[in-house]
Amino acid sequence: MTATTTDPVLSFDEAMARFDPVLGLEVHVELNTVSKMFCGCSTVFGAPPNTQTCPVCLGLPGSMPVVNGKAVEAAIRIGLALNCSIAEWCRFARKNYFYPDMPKNFQTSQYDEPIAYDGWTEVDVDGTTYRIDIERAHMEEDTGKSLHVGGATGRIHGADHSLVDYNRAGIPLIEIVTKPVEGTGAQAPQVARAYVAHLRDLLLGLGVSDVRMEQGSLRCDVNLSLRESPSAPFGTRSETKNVNSLRSVERAVRYETGRQAARLAAGERVVQETRHWHEDTGITTPGRSKEEAEDYRYFPEPDLVPIAPDRAWVEQLKAGLPEPPRERRARLQQEWGFSDLEMRDTVGAGALGLVEETIAAGASPAAARKWWLSEMARRANEQGVELTALAVTPADVARVQALVDEGKVNDKLARQVFDGVLAGEGTPDEVVEKRGLAVVSDEGALSAAVDRAIEANPDVAQKIRDGKVAAAGALIGAVMKEMRGQADAGRVRELILEKLA
Repeated sequence: MTATTTDPVLSFDEAMARFDPVLGLEVHVELNTVSKMFCGCSTVFGAPPNTQTCPVCLGLPGSMPVVNGKAVEAAIRIGLALNCSIAEWCRFARKNYFYPDMPKNFQTSQYDEPIAYDGWTEVDVDGTTYRIDIERAHMEEDTGKSLHVGGATGRIHGADHSLVDYNRAGIPLIEIVTKPVEGTGAQAPQVARAYVAHLRDLLLGLGVSDVRMEQGSLRCDVNLSLRESPSAPFGTRSETKNVNSLRSVERAVRYETGRQAARLAAGERVVQETRHWHEDTGITTPGRSKEEAEDYRYFPEPDLVPIAPDRAWVEQLKAGLPEPPRERRARLQQEWGFSDLEMRDTVGAGALGLVEETIAAGASPAAARKWWLSEMARRANEQGVELTALAVTPADVARVQALVDEGKVNDKLARQVFDGVLAGEGTPDEVVEKRGLAVVSDEGALSAAVDRAIEANPDVAQKIRDGKVAAAGALIGAVMKEMRGQADAGRVRELILEKLA
């Protein structure tokens, strides 16, 4: 029986009490090369549809592909960073299947001879380290992009017609495939999220991709199966395709766990299939029955020569790898003075790079962490997006903090500055000017406001005269309310105590 949008779902806790999850994660990374994998077409994101194409990436008869050397170099560096063995000899294959966004009706990929294989990496979740074994990291090309017009879902069912943009077809991809990830138990959703976040940080450090999940340059296929116990054989897996945010990776694992558990608990079987992830509802729906390797009719690509990376070159690339993410996190934690919990929360929120850039732009570590993990995290959560998708940059955050440090705005006004920046009203300084958000530090205006607060609150004023200085908070609040939060609270407090000494 094929599942529908009304699939029963067990609660996650109940599913974990009855079944053991096994993960498999396939991460597709678009490389940031200037040209495509097998031709010279541009890879710039956002160009008008079908303006970055040629006979090669359109698969026209007689066109001949040539391998992008920079893409090969990036693939080797990714493999090395994941502790993989690098093949001494490998080649491309044709993976045959039909989709409208595949102009050649096959994808040039790697099958049984990947460029990198048998690697591993580690992720930390709530103080526990999980080892993730890497099956392979292989080279291939991306597909085009289909746009289904009409209908309510944006999918082909119910659409009036479909359009295809081939600009993305042929962009270099690296697919990183894990071996089955066992032993995660109830931490499976967090482990999946932590692994993708770890890959994102690693790839950014390597400089091989911009890993912008919202633009599709980093996408994750989430494979999940359930079994009755850790010693039982693997269950039938589903593959949730093209999940494009860290938050959604975690949510997809949770939902599929509950969906599969409900079927198994009812005595039904799990169908091996691909699933579509729905960001708005947080559910998956059926895609197609999952093909096996033989269904793709792989055979060696006849138009491309094999690749045999020179060992000396591989060693040179290995020597030039950047600092590993784990060591980088340890170094930054020491430099910033963060506690283990503070660093864990920063990494878990996907904010490590943002905090680092904000500090580099002039903010203190504490201030950078405060804004990204409180104000920015709240806004990202409200919008259902990652922090990196917000329309605010580390430089903006650093500048807002500078305005606070300079006494031009306070924390409350700073939040309004962020409102303006996120609304596209300009830089932080432009927002302060346009919205009139600068702190009032005029002595005459502040003194008059303090006098009015004292006159309106004689009982509070008497307490302060009697030595109860803490009562000044009530008068400060009255002044701040009158001046719409734009008074210099520190100077207001000084004036109150001077007048009531």
